[in-house]
Amino acid sequence: MIETRSLPTDYVFKPGEIKTSSGKTLRTDEMIINMGPQHPSTHGVLRLEVVLDGEIVVDVIPHIGYLHRCFEKHCEHMTNYQQVIPYADRMDYLASMNNDLGYALAVERLLKIEVPPRVEYIRVIMSELQRIASHLIAIGTYGIDIGAFTPFLWCFRDRERILDLFEMTCGARLLYNYIWIGGLSHDLPPKFVEMAKDFCAYFKPNIKELNDVLTFNQIFVKRTANVGVLPKDVAINYGCSGPMLRASGANWDLRRDDPYSVYDKFEWQPEIGKGEMGTVGDCWDRHIVRIREMEQSVKIIEQALASIPEGNVQAAIPKRIRPEPGEIYIRTESPRGELGFYVVSDGTGSPYRIKARAPSFVNLSVLPEISRGSMIADLVAIAASTDIVLGEVDR
Repeated sequence: MIETRSLPTDYVFKPGEIKTSSGKTLRTDEMIINMGPQHPSTHGVLRLEVVLDGEIVVDVIPHIGYLHRCFEKHCEHMTNYQQVIPYADRMDYLASMNNDLGYALAVERLLKIEVPPRVEYIRVIMSELQRIASHLIAIGTYGIDIGAFTPFLWCFRDRERILDLFEMTCGARLLYNYIWIGGLSHDLPPKFVEMAKDFCAYFKPNIKELNDVLTFNQIFVKRTANVGVLPKDVAINYGCSGPMLRASGANWDLRRDDPYSVYDKFEWQPEIGKGEMGTVGDCWDRHIVRIREMEQSVKIIEQALASIPEGNVQAAIPKRIRPEPGEIYIRTESPRGELGFYVVSDGTGSPYRIKARAPSFVNLSVLPEISRGSMIADLVAIAASTDIVLGEVDR
């Protein structure tokens, strides 16, 4: 097992001079390089200003804003509340269903309405399928960042099966506009339940195959174990959530600890990091938590498919939505962590204020803390293990 790579706590870089064997004098100094914003390992338009002492990372300064789209100001200038949903789709564009669910729940709570039971079950099914699809991208791209090409192809192959389900439901493969305020845009197609069950049966053995080839591969373990260690107290103090927090040993999942929709009706458990290959909270733990969360998502989907009720897919709401003046904050468990929507109504047909709490933005903030003292080659593994989406970071 490799040892944790870290600098002494009192480390200070001191420029100096080195005499070579030939008698020449070389000056030593810190070097600043940029990774990104056009760099595949930054997973989007993120620029990392990296301060180096040789190959050792002294500091990392993330520079964001390259993808800023004024999400919150756009929402406040919409004609009505429903028009916000396509904008929410595009925040975390790898988890659009989860974004739409969080926003819809917030407005429904403002309106004090309940959606039909069938809607709740379909929303959970879609959200968990979306979680698997998102984690497959995180796992596949993580492997290719470290040099494992085959798992990348396998993950995208399996993700295509989920996108087929989404496409047959709403006609789109990335941005769905399917979960609406008061329900869904329309009901499931006739063969959806059967095809979703087939996918679950197909996918479960593939997780084991993925573990055999990638997760427990000795090269992958040595590149990720004891690298980028995030202690639990640091994760909590930075406000990290989702797999980033649970991988550090915190047993916290909003689906269980602050339940919404019908998650409390299903048997499942949150996955946490245990330091099986190194230190609790390292890059390997963040990877294995996402792997095992996919297994838990399959359990939830199978239970929801087996007990999905009949009924309408839209609640009786007025065509023109006008919540009473007030405010609400709703948080949900997206694939990247706690996704929150703070919505303020002034009694008109359009929102007065919408604020999105993006987990990718918060999780990215801890990157300098867990990167100092690592090798520059490990910085790629650490940054990828945060699983950020820049559309959500910048909004």
